[in-house]
Amino acid sequence: MQHRITQPGPLLNPHGSLAQPGYATQPLLRYHRKDIKASVWRIKEWDYYAALNKEFGVALVIADLGYSAMISATVFDFVNQTYIKKTKLLWFVFGKLKLPSSSIEGDCAYTGKGYEFKFLRTPDERRLQAKISRFEKDKDLVVDLVLQDLKDDSMVIATPWQNHPLAFYYNQKINCMPTSGTVRIGDQLHVFKPESSFSVLDWGRGVWTYKNTWYWASFSGVASGKRLGINLGYGFGDTSQASENMIFYDGVAHKLDQVTFEFDGADFLQTWRFSDNKGRLKMEMKPIIDRQDTMNLGIIKNLGHQVFGLFSGYVILDNQKKISFDQIIGFAEQITNHY
Repeated sequence: MQHRITQPGPLLNPHGSLAQPGYATQPLLRYHRKDIKASVWRIKEWDYYAALNKEFGVALVIADLGYSAMISATVFDFVNQTYIKKTKLLWFVFGKLKLPSSSIEGDCAYTGKGYEFKFLRTPDERRLQAKISRFEKDKDLVVDLVLQDLKDDSMVIATPWQNHPLAFYYNQKINCMPTSGTVRIGDQLHVFKPESSFSVLDWGRGVWTYKNTWYWASFSGVASGKRLGINLGYGFGDTSQASENMIFYDGVAHKLDQVTFEFDGADFLQTWRFSDNKGRLKMEMKPIIDRQDTMNLGIIKNLGHQVFGLFSGYVILDNQKKISFDQIIGFAEQITNHY
């Protein structure tokens, strides 16, 4: 049985534990950093956006991880099967980035040597602006994208950890945001058009235990003339109250129970397969790019594979309608973090 959160309320109780583990389709629970009772060394906050079409993609992240922070951009060329990533690490941040406590309002920003990032929020759109000097040799990266906010359902989950009462993860994933704008590297310009380009937001706030491995898959595209998205994930925390597995079709969420990822851990560029325990999901991903994480700084490690590719298969909605889809761009990942 999965617990659905239906009423607004505080995320944490007076003791600093989750007041109501479960899932929702809107961010009903209120997060405030001041309510956390755990050590500031364990607080993790981030905003991650990925904007994709079949030819090109860009991922941007501002992440405050307590004793460190990451400001990062990755640009993907799916035609030539290449990617470029550049990251700035900061130390002993402990909330100084002042990331907003809500995914609905508030801006994220960072300006430092060679980096200018702004994630701007209005009632009807999200604007992503980023500039990194000398991103590729002597070429600057300039990103200016507008994501339409269509007030869709989204995946929201409040996840505790067993035996760690002050640990929790509050997460929202917003799929299928039509995206327009440009990404420029030097003189090379890539244009995003809203009929063929879509973005996903991964908004996370929480107190994490030190070592975790997770699996996440996401895509956003069009099937049967409507926007179709998928969010699948598992691997960390106590998900007995709810999983984060959802289908999004024409702005409406359809909840799945448990899912399984099948992939070749020796060769991540082999076909990935996905299914659920109720017969409502069957799909595969043909990989294009394996973006590998290899950061190992001793106490801090980020090791894994985020694999981008084309998804094909079918889903069954809550009304039993079957939606088939073919070659929608997205990604699936296996990541281990020590932080």
